Amino acid sequence: MIAKSLKSKTGRSAEMDPGIWSKLPPELLEHILFFLPLKTFLNLRSTCKHFKSLVFSPSFISKHSSASHFSSFLLLSHPQCYGHFPLYDTIRGAWRNLALPFSFLPPTAAQFNLLSSCNGLICFSLPNSSSFLVCNLLAKSSRVIRFPFFPFAFEMLSLVSTVDGYKIFMLCSKFSSNYALVYDSEDHSWTQYDGFQPLLVDNFHQEGASFNGSLWFVTPEPYSAVSFDLGNGKWETLNTEMPGELTFARLVSDTDGGKLYMVGGIGRNGISRSLRVWELGSGGMWVEVERLPELMCRKFMSVCYHNYEHVYCFWHQGMICVCCHTWPEVLYYKVSRRTWHWIPKCPSLPDKWSCGFRWFSFVPEFYASA
Repeated sequence: MIAKSLKSKTGRSAEMDPGIWSKLPPELLEHILFFLPLKTFLNLRSTCKHFKSLVFSPSFISKHSSASHFSSFLLLSHPQCYGHFPLYDTIRGAWRNLALPFSFLPPTAAQFNLLSSCNGLICFSLPNSSSFLVCNLLAKSSRVIRFPFFPFAFEMLSLVSTVDGYKIFMLCSKFSSNYALVYDSEDHSWTQYDGFQPLLVDNFHQEGASFNGSLWFVTPEPYSAVSFDLGNGKWETLNTEMPGELTFARLVSDTDGGKLYMVGGIGRNGISRSLRVWELGSGGMWVEVERLPELMCRKFMSVCYHNYEHVYCFWHQGMICVCCHTWPEVLYYKVSRRTWHWIPKCPSLPDKWSCGFRWFSFVPEFYASA
């Protein structure tokens, strides 16, 4: 580069000569630093106040946000994988391993459970500390959020990214009443809202689908789609007919594309004969877009033994992932190609592990603030 072509009169390289670097226009220096791998640049933050402040400059954020520096992963949480998480790189098709830095955890955190992930953030519960932990592993930042009261029992926790940070939604029961709680990272506050009747909890592994400022759920039979507005806390039921002969249904959302999908089984007497995907159309009707091929459907139904409470779904980088709490493989539908695939079992998992498999979408994002 420029500095490498300059030599001092003694013949020594002048590439680190402050007299040269200090005279570079800020925009030229920033352009040069942009070519460094982001991980390398992050390691240089402690060497210079300007470098540290540059990370949060609007122009630098814009450049790095528009470039793809990291892979995206499917992250597996299992009770036996304490402190580390198998990762499947969906771009390179390879397995990796993620170790949780224990520096994130409070001293009293004897155990932790991974609950949700969104936009590069991961949310844990710390039962012994009576709190949640939200962290960005890439930026090495974290926040401990105390439970709003004690004892505190919650269900269907969902971490949702917002323009100004994130919100954490959950359903709670206390004194025979059902209500919703929302934590807002912008003002670090909890807000309580009315719950939904009948109770939504028929699947403890399924999170809400974030769509148009609301979280969407499917009620137990008779099936219907309901939404919770994260802004005003109001519940609404989607006034449209559900597909006939549903045996189970799960909702997932493509937040970037602004689409809501439903994955469900079709059959009779609680036995699914096919697995289908619907999209919520512009007219508010469910439009079928794809069916799982018969041989793959047979395998999936045998995997879950028709116990559909173990089935949960989520969106990951253009894929609808269909998982089972009792099976280590992931079935996914590639929306753009309209093709179905299996992600094989992680080779490091012992064969004796037969349940407790919880998958999450994990896309590292440096600028996601915990």
